[in-house]
Amino acid sequence: MALRAAIKKSLKKSSLTTARSFGAAATTSTTSFPDYVLRAPSTDITTLNSGMRVASESVVGSETATVGVWIDAGSRYETAQNNGAAHFLEHMAFKGTSKRTQQQLEVEIENMGGHLNAYTSREQTVYFAKVFKEDVGSAVEILSDILLNSKLEEGAIERERDVILREMEEVNKQQEELVLDHLHATAFQGTGLGRTILGPEENIRSLSKGDLEDYIKTHYTAPRMVISGAGAIDHSALCDAVEKNFGSVPTSPAGSVEVAMDKAVFTGSDIRVKFDSDNQAHIALAFEGASWTSEYAFPLMLLQTMLGSYDRASGFGKNVASKMCQEVAEHELAHSISTFNTCYKDTGLFGIYAVAPDNKLDDLMWYVMGNLVRMVHNPSVEEVERAKVNLKATMLMGLDGNSNVAEDIGRQLLTYGRRMTPAEIFSRIDAITVDDIKATAAHVINDKDHALAAVGGIHELPDYNWIRRHSYYLRY
Repeated sequence: MALRAAIKKSLKKSSLTTARSFGAAATTSTTSFPDYVLRAPSTDITTLNSGMRVASESVVGSETATVGVWIDAGSRYETAQNNGAAHFLEHMAFKGTSKRTQQQLEVEIENMGGHLNAYTSREQTVYFAKVFKEDVGSAVEILSDILLNSKLEEGAIERERDVILREMEEVNKQQEELVLDHLHATAFQGTGLGRTILGPEENIRSLSKGDLEDYIKTHYTAPRMVISGAGAIDHSALCDAVEKNFGSVPTSPAGSVEVAMDKAVFTGSDIRVKFDSDNQAHIALAFEGASWTSEYAFPLMLLQTMLGSYDRASGFGKNVASKMCQEVAEHELAHSISTFNTCYKDTGLFGIYAVAPDNKLDDLMWYVMGNLVRMVHNPSVEEVERAKVNLKATMLMGLDGNSNVAEDIGRQLLTYGRRMTPAEIFSRIDAITVDDIKATAAHVINDKDHALAAVGGIHELPDYNWIRRHSYYLRY
């Protein structure tokens, strides 16, 4: 396929030459890019002897900075027995170290006007700090302390169980979070990606100090860590601070045996939780998407933008560009609908999330499936070109602020092994053709199994076979 060959070839070239060969008819010239794209700040990257990477983007005139640790470890690296360990560790990191009590840690951060936070995803764990430029070195030291010297006291572990269980209750009240967890559970059943980030209740109640320590020894190694900074950052000084404070991070896991990531296997299936008393439904419908490094990754981003999103409470109302959203709005089929494209290391999920009245689900799915399959056969040039502009704007707006830039650097180094410049990203987007969109939609949607999760009043939701049958046309 021309798309596959062109992108594989492009990976071996420099960024600007690269994306110009992304699609067969690409003719993008670098001179067409705005000055703010061509003159975007560079990303300095240094790999230390331990294998740990330090990357930063300096912003001239900035008085604040974000610095953090991005770790290539999340819930998909857990087993059924220790599922929830990565998230539990995130909570325990702020409960005191061998050098600081919890109160001392909180007071120290507050006295420097800083902000310390963390989060866990299915593939990554992140700890980061926002501080004034003169406190970047102190922030690096604090991050190393909470990561390498957490006391993991038995009493603190016991207290934190209740905190996490309350958090689980709150998450389960958010229908979107609940439905997307169900979607992963059915789409990737039997694999690490199918497990929840918080873990099951029985694990939260039973995880021990030994379980947490084993997870750290297995996954918290230097080659799997990226120290990312953005804003008022001096790269050389950042490298020195990291070398000084993270020098004791092991280069290999305990026993020198790397734990292999289990392969994600997509299973066409659905899970439906019906409440007859509920008059609306939350539905997530997904096909197997693409990994971060797949040749289909950028076309899927564009396809997501083409299908768009709609919320009847938004200012746009019915004046949305997406044909799917126009039809949903015109016939009042959903309160909101959005397209999602989630990438992982070796797979992804591409689909539609909708909140809709219980008596409109049959019509809603008719229009949704019709618009998905239309992308296989006749997406218009106008749709593709409009989506390119929107996708570029979305990506640039996503880089507003030091924290967003630091996040982008850390994520890209873990997923791509490097950071793409805005010029390269724009080139890759510009090079996508209508034929590329058709080929991508054919690969992902056409006559393909799907995964579905639905909660609420779903008595009118068509069954699995109906949706599967509508993933293709019987005639062209």
